[in-house]
Amino acid sequence: MTAPPLPRLDPDRPVLIAGPTASGKSDLALRIADASGGVIINADASQVYDCWRVVTARPSPQDCARHPHRLYGHVPWNVVHSAGDWLREVAPLLRAGAGARPIIVGGTGLFFAALTQGLADIPPVPPQVRARADKMALAALRDALDPANRARVQRAWEVQQATGRGLAAWHDATPPPMLDVAACHALVLEAPRDWLSPRIATRFDRMIAAGALDEVAAMRAHHDPSLPAFRAIGVPELMAHVAGDIDLDTARDRAVIATRQYAKRQRTWFRARMAGWTPIAPG
Repeated sequence: MTAPPLPRLDPDRPVLIAGPTASGKSDLALRIADASGGVIINADASQVYDCWRVVTARPSPQDCARHPHRLYGHVPWNVVHSAGDWLREVAPLLRAGAGARPIIVGGTGLFFAALTQGLADIPPVPPQVRARADKMALAALRDALDPANRARVQRAWEVQQATGRGLAAWHDATPPPMLDVAACHALVLEAPRDWLSPRIATRFDRMIAAGALDEVAAMRAHHDPSLPAFRAIGVPELMAHVAGDIDLDTARDRAVIATRQYAKRQRTWFRARMAGWTPIAPG
């Protein structure tokens, strides 16, 4: 299929590219950089981890040689990396004089929301506070939040314990966004399900052929399902195969289904939160 023509872009304005997994975001970023320059900045929560190149479809070394790429594979596997961490890392790349104009590309909607809507600067919760919360019953953590959502209740308790301020107070003090969407070229790739589903399956097969299974096997000794790195799409399924729990065909089928489900959640987010962005046809 011939790629659609690029939209007309001001080479001095930042570019934001969002879209579901396997929709061609990285290729679009490269085409824009080829046409008008720029530094490509990752906005995908799984592609930050140093242990995953193949299984998260990070840009290849050849692509990285074409144009500068930033915030890919720079976080150790055992670190919990948040939207706030990413926002602090991206800030110096956006400052005047930082270099080529930014082309920020990824599928993590929360990263784009933090960038263009602001994010409360809540300090990290000390490990000892989180360890206490992990051991507590939900009833002991519950406050004004949804009592059925343990993660939200525990997060509120941890922040209160660690900072002495409630989540509402932190959110009320949210700083202004780093980028104004109106001052950017904000693009969102449209990816109809019938078009995207076979691409997801084909891409996962290419990942297997390119060494995704070896990549996961190399991390088996460190496997910890509680860490975000090991929740990257495709990793749990391939890790189950490496452990001998399921055969490779089953792992492949489950990973493809999980990826399609993730893409559906992404499309829902983009429709709800990026209605004002410019839709781009897939290539």
